[in-house]
Amino acid sequence: MRTLLGDYLLQHLQQASEGTLPARVFNCLRDAILEGILAPNTRLPASRDLANELHVSRNTVLNAYEQLRAEGYIQAHTGRGTWVSETLPESYIQVSTTPTYAAATKEEITHTLSHRGASLLQHAAASPYQWGAFVPGAPDVTEFPHAEFNRIKSRLSRQPEIANLIYSNAGGCIELRHALADYLRIARSVNCETDQIIITEGIHQAVDLVSRALCDLNDHVWIENPGYWGAKNILRINGLNIIPMPVDAEGIIPEEQPSTPPRLIFVTPSHQYPLGSHLSLARRRKLLDLAKQHGSWIIEDDYDSEFRFSGQPYPSLQGLEDNPPVIYIGTFSKTIYPALRIGYMVVPKNLVQPLRTISAELYRGGHLLTQRALAEFISEGHYAAHIRRMRLLYSKRRKFLIELIHRYLGDVFVHEFNHDAGLHLVLKLPDHANDVEISALALSRGVNVRPLSQYYSGVDTPIQSGLLLGFACVQEQDMTFAFSILRQCLIENGIELFPQNR
Repeated sequence: MRTLLGDYLLQHLQQASEGTLPARVFNCLRDAILEGILAPNTRLPASRDLANELHVSRNTVLNAYEQLRAEGYIQAHTGRGTWVSETLPESYIQVSTTPTYAAATKEEITHTLSHRGASLLQHAAASPYQWGAFVPGAPDVTEFPHAEFNRIKSRLSRQPEIANLIYSNAGGCIELRHALADYLRIARSVNCETDQIIITEGIHQAVDLVSRALCDLNDHVWIENPGYWGAKNILRINGLNIIPMPVDAEGIIPEEQPSTPPRLIFVTPSHQYPLGSHLSLARRRKLLDLAKQHGSWIIEDDYDSEFRFSGQPYPSLQGLEDNPPVIYIGTFSKTIYPALRIGYMVVPKNLVQPLRTISAELYRGGHLLTQRALAEFISEGHYAAHIRRMRLLYSKRRKFLIELIHRYLGDVFVHEFNHDAGLHLVLKLPDHANDVEISALALSRGVNVRPLSQYYSGVDTPIQSGLLLGFACVQEQDMTFAFSILRQCLIENGIELFPQNR
């Protein structure tokens, strides 16, 4: 049987032309050890087997092994074979063959990348910190019923259907699309049939697909201000002209008579991200009328719709009328876990086949076994039960965090759009506060909050100072400790506090 080491040596022996064959075999083996191809305590193939792979005599391999052993690179153990030494020779420690590379400067990176790539890098905001206090939007992934979900996946994996092991050009697993259509009609009042659903790998892919398929370069797109940076970056790199639209307590404020109508309108109507306001019925109807009048498409990101902790849940914008100019998008990242990478779109009937074909051409849909398992998980009622449990847990944690704010900071620090929903809330700061500096100081002490000011675009909208505090993945005892650190960071930045117990 061919080994990876044999393949490696055959390639490098062709490049090594100097010296005798035994010397060349020795040098290639030594280099493999020094470069980490053969890690310490790795067992080497038997000399006879390696000789057969390299098409050389066994004595050639034995001579190379003997020289490696004499120089301390390998050790032979009677009855156990030949192994790479745990500690390399002193000569290697003094002179390493591992190359070093100087870090590229900002100017070098800018000149190397395309204009689009450099722009994306400049606006990149994805955080390496995705867990703990107070990461916004991070669900408590430890509470998901992994055993139940894995039981379904394991059963399906034992004898998988061929259709779940090949590329998909049907918009995703039919069972999952059917289960989602049933769920969305009941839970979100979405008007849809199974064929209208396209499975994606999340919100980013959905926005990318829509902007590529429905827009040309420099088309206008309205986006909430402040708004989700991830959507803005995708729209920007696809060459669209982003028009930030202000947000108030009723959601996005559209222009009455736009001089240049938007091709796309990106909104988070159920729970505006990041401020938390709800798009009023009057604004929803105004957006629908405007979109129909100007031939625009509304992208409805139903962010955090599952986690409303009081009052009646708001129905989807898409469900207000039949066949509206709305592309409804959602994801399982918050309700199950982000690494699942499964989202979905509900598209108007006249867009189903074009978007399905373009999606298959661009992304080659996959994860069909996982999609199939998720379909059963939903159909058997586990998904709805999980959401109910998490709604209670998150409501409790949100209430606890608000009590901490009232007790140790004061009522004025709770943002006025702070509706009883979502996985984060906004800590309002005085206008003079530098939320970027405060968040950096908190991060240096192990507390992750995000500055509200960095979610704003343009120069016309007044920028509010604040901090996004996620509470979903933080237990109460950890929340109290982290909040005390954040409070100290506010004090050190000259923020006057008005606690209730003062």
